[in-house]
Amino acid sequence: MFSDKANTIFREVIEKYHEIDSVDQEFVNPYDADKNLLEHLLYRKCWIDTVQWHYEDIIRDQNIDPEAALKLKRLIDASNQDRTDTVEYIDSYFLEKYKDVKPKENATINSESPAWAIDRLSILALKIYHMNEEANRQDASQEHQMKCKAKLDVLLEQQVDLSTAIDQLLEDISNGDKYMKVYKQMKMYNDEELNPVLRSNK
Repeated sequence: MFSDKANTIFREVIEKYHEIDSVDQEFVNPYDADKNLLEHLLYRKCWIDTVQWHYEDIIRDQNIDPEAALKLKRLIDASNQDRTDTVEYIDSYFLEKYKDVKPKENATINSESPAWAIDRLSILALKIYHMNEEANRQDASQEHQMKCKAKLDVLLEQQVDLSTAIDQLLEDISNGDKYMKVYKQMKMYNDEELNPVLRSNK
C-alpha cells in the first residue's frame, strides 16, 4: 500500500529531525531523486513540514525579538511556498504515472488531489509524534497525560482513515474510476506581480 510507504518515510523524517532538533540543521535527503523520485519527494515534503512546525513554535514566544520575528516570518513564507511547490511536484509524479489510464465514462473527480491528501497525512504524522510526547511527558500532570492520550487515540484513528482514503483514491485513479485534475495553488503573497505591497517596492 502506498500509505504504508508514506507513513514510514514520515516517521523516518520526524525521528531524524529530532536527533538534533534544530530548525538550522542541514537537510540531507537519503533518497536519490533519479532512482527513487517518489520517496525523495515524500521525504522532502515531510522535512519542510517538520521544520515549519518548529518555526511556528518559535514565533509564538511572547518574548521574541521583533527583528528575529520578522526574519522568521520571512522563513515561514518561504517554507509555505516550498511546501506548495513540493505538493505540486508529487501530483506531477502521479499525473505521469497514470497518464495512460483512460477514465471510464462514469469516472468522477475527487475533491482534492492525491498530493494534497498526502500533505494532510504528513502534518498528521507530526501531530501524532508531538501528541505522543505530551501524553508521556514526565513533568506533566496525570490529567494532562490522560487528555493527550485521548487526543492521540483520535489522531491515530484519523491516520488509519486518511491512509485508507488515499490508497482507495490511488486505486480508483489507476482503475479509471476517478480521474486527476490538478489546479495550481496560485499563491499570491509571494508574487511581486500579484501582491500590491511587493509590487510597490519594485
